[in-house]
Amino acid sequence: IPVESEHSAMSACIGASAAGARACTATSSQGLELMHEMLFIASGMRLPIVLYNANRALSAPINIWCDHQDSISARDTGWIQFYGENNQEALDLMLMSFRIAEDPRVLLPAMTCIDAFICTHTFEPVDIPSQEEVDAFLPPYKPTHVKLDPDEPMTLGPFGVPEYYQEMRYAQHLAMKNAEKVIDEVFEDFERRFGRKYSKVSPYMVEDAEIVLITLGSVSGTTKEFIDKMRKEGKKIGMVKLTVLRPFPFKELIPLIKNARVVATLERNISLGYGGAIYADLAGTLINEEKRPLLIDFILGLGGRDITFNDLEEIVKVCEKLIRGERMERPVWIGVKKELVT
Repeated sequence: IPVESEHSAMSACIGASAAGARACTATSSQGLELMHEMLFIASGMRLPIVLYNANRALSAPINIWCDHQDSISARDTGWIQFYGENNQEALDLMLMSFRIAEDPRVLLPAMTCIDAFICTHTFEPVDIPSQEEVDAFLPPYKPTHVKLDPDEPMTLGPFGVPEYYQEMRYAQHLAMKNAEKVIDEVFEDFERRFGRKYSKVSPYMVEDAEIVLITLGSVSGTTKEFIDKMRKEGKKIGMVKLTVLRPFPFKELIPLIKNARVVATLERNISLGYGGAIYADLAGTLINEEKRPLLIDFILGLGGRDITFNDLEEIVKVCEKLIRGERMERPVWIGVKKELVT
């Protein structure tokens, strides 16, 4: 549907989904922010819309390169959030997003996020399944909770008075919790059909790791290569890649990191005046655990700046200082040219 803005694009998807159609759109950066009002409406109306978001920085200043501020700013809108490491994951997660969102136990919108330019403007081999395979995995959408039928009219998006509004929000929360099981089921079925394994979190060399790095998106590949290098030097570094950010994978993540001495979140976002968003989620995850590692957040790679081995080495050095008992103010900014800051 041709529209004049991203706000209208999401509005059109809401109308189409409310009429019983399978709806999908794509955006990034300022476009996602222009949609922001309608994201809440899509989730509040329990419409399983799917969105592809190319993660790009937000203005001002004007920037068209990669960071995660756009989708991180939408993490509390009631949308399921997936993050792909590469273009194969972007394709696969899009297919799975439809099935997860449309499951009667969920009925929530879902967005698949992929790093702009690093992935979206890069050629790489991708295994594209046949139409027959996709149709078998993702049958036609048959809504039962909404429909456009003059003979059976229904009210959509009603006025939520104080006596009922909280219950509606609670129902959304339960649906998001239901998504945890549905995501696992769909991931398992996808692996059976296509041979590619997915999980909410993907550990790498965490069994004996003293330092565990938490990653999101394309930096995961760089981090794996870096860990291989560190292991050859005798340093016990591991990594956990988050594929699902909402619902936050508490149960899967805690066993992987609780024995580490330091857990470091690599943040391509910043909550100004506080720190990284993943850090906040993780701190809430760990606070009630009897045994928990030190936790610190690193802000880096904003606005498309490359994340290099040198950056990761600096992160490890800071973590080693924490292990030795030193304390420092968080968040830690990596690669900032302080002579340019006034």
